[in-house]
Amino acid sequence: MKLNFLNILLSQTKSFFMKKKFSHLLFIFLAIFSFNGIQAQSSDSDSTGLPGDNFDLQGALAMFQKATSPEDFEKLLNTEDNNVNNLDLNEDGEIDYVRVVSKMDKDVHVFVLQVAVSASENQDIAVIELEKTGNETAIAQIIGDEDIYGEQTIVEPDGGEDNAFINWSNTSNLSGPNAGYNFSDNGIIVNVWFWPSVRFVYGVNYRPWISPWRWNSYPNWWKPWKPYRWNVWHPRCVVHHRKFVIVGTHRVVRAHKVYTPFRASSVTVRTRHAASVSRYRVTRTKTTVTGPRGKSATKTTTTVKGPKGKVKAQKTRVRKN
Repeated sequence: MKLNFLNILLSQTKSFFMKKKFSHLLFIFLAIFSFNGIQAQSSDSDSTGLPGDNFDLQGALAMFQKATSPEDFEKLLNTEDNNVNNLDLNEDGEIDYVRVVSKMDKDVHVFVLQVAVSASENQDIAVIELEKTGNETAIAQIIGDEDIYGEQTIVEPDGGEDNAFINWSNTSNLSGPNAGYNFSDNGIIVNVWFWPSVRFVYGVNYRPWISPWRWNSYPNWWKPWKPYRWNVWHPRCVVHHRKFVIVGTHRVVRAHKVYTPFRASSVTVRTRHAASVSRYRVTRTKTTVTGPRGKSATKTTTTVKGPKGKVKAQKTRVRKN
């Protein structure tokens, strides 16, 4: 009798601890699942929904700094492990090939980053603009196209590297690494003269590079891959953002004038992403204000931006709660 009682007690005790252990494991599993879900939602919320989410301007400028020539630059852009290009503008489920087309006018160079959307349409993704400013000084910026980024987005080196800066307060001797720099309203100007690709295009024998690749005609070494989801892609490309920064000042003025007449814009791309671009250009902010008697009101401000990011209209509405 005692033995049966002990067996029953032992069985119930074991069952109790097994259930408790299972409950703990279930709790841990649900916690991890919920955390991953929150992370995914957070990553998704950082996305603008624009095509530009899938082409990293900082990464492109980093590849231009690393490249030895425009041809080498094109190859670096289209190498999967470099984490610059995740575009699929024609939505065929495979990454688009980004070609580089360069133009020059004396000491001014532009490098157009372009995708063939179809046999009859090209779409500019961005353009690198480069100007020589002295015997051994040059400045460069990359400008993201407004059809891709919602507005012209300008990126430049931020000075977080060993290269010297250009000191515009001492323009009498702009040559070599100028260790001085000035914190003007426009920020730090970085001298890109010693980048290998820059030295190459200012060589005596340089001729503008025009990529030979077209729609359905690509190099043998290139194999397209499937686009990454945003929450996978963003951590891969964000490593490029340490040395390059988004700015609001267009410094390379002469080069932009060389580029503008040749800009390519695809009707297909504009139509397909018109809604996303419109949402990006119209932003709404809400502010709740509480009065001295405890009554509150919500102020809603709607801002409409033009293609170049300039505010076209702004409307404020106050509603009592």
